[in-house]
Amino acid sequence: MHRNLTQMWDLLEPVVAGMGYELVEIEYNPSSRHGVLRLYIDHEDGIKLDDCTDVSHQVSALLDVEDLVSGHYNLEVSSPGMDRPLRSIKDYERFSGEIVKIKTGMAIDGRRNFKGRLCGVEGDEINIECDGQQFYLPLASIEKARLVPEFGD
Repeated sequence: MHRNLTQMWDLLEPVVAGMGYELVEIEYNPSSRHGVLRLYIDHEDGIKLDDCTDVSHQVSALLDVEDLVSGHYNLEVSSPGMDRPLRSIKDYERFSGEIVKIKTGMAIDGRRNFKGRLCGVEGDEINIECDGQQFYLPLASIEKARLVPEFGD
């Protein structure tokens, strides 16, 4: 994570958590004219427009005081969507049983891309079933992980 994004995370995550939401991701696309700062928030009951508005007001006031973003920018707050990223052990535990896509930084058993059912967490390893096989992926080796939306018949 870029140093400025790390500072933003350290500043904003406790505020968002204090409001009862989970900060899932921060994206910042600076521009000489108008940059965009996006926050993705989640809650076990889902996210509604009022939730985004409340977080936006709180975060906007804090960012104005802390002056972490230079120049003009638009602040956008939204749900991470059905294909939300997974980052922490807590995420993997919460979404155990779901279909996920995981990309590792180095090959594990001859592959870097895994898509299958998340079977849980054992220590600092993620257990995933892909193609009828169990894989144990060290959390530190995971570059990207996302839920894969499942649609009913």
